[in-house]
Amino acid sequence: MAYWLMKSEPDELSIEGLAKLGETRWDGVRNYQARNFLRAMALGDEFFFYHSSCPEPGIAGIGRIVAAAYPDPTALDPESAYHDPKASAEKNPWSALQVAHVETFGKVLGLGYLKQQAELAEMPLVQKGSRLSVMPVTAEQWAAVLALR
Repeated sequence: MAYWLMKSEPDELSIEGLAKLGETRWDGVRNYQARNFLRAMALGDEFFFYHSSCPEPGIAGIGRIVAAAYPDPTALDPESAYHDPKASAEKNPWSALQVAHVETFGKVLGLGYLKQQAELAEMPLVQKGSRLSVMPVTAEQWAAVLALR
């Protein structure tokens, strides 16, 4: 099993929203490197659910991959904020996958707090200039974050 971190703006999808839904599609990723990470995810992999672009950015809980990557239908939908006019049914460069709720943390582990943890110094999330919405997490980083909750 591999570990990941995936970012979402809480007004679009929060950890509480995922908990209510139980399972949903994770879509709208429009960065090729982040898309490649989505495609590398396997059934059963877990991810930290990170609230981004909000008053309290940070890790809010855990999700699980419940279906592997498939073509992102939002790329083909002209009404979607994630529409890609260059995408077609035959050639859709973007991927989505199905995720499920695993756990909501009692408190959000804020980015500033995470940056103070020596065990996380090499985590892409805390690196200067790291803006990817999907990124790998090592087993050691996973364990270090779990110890903070």
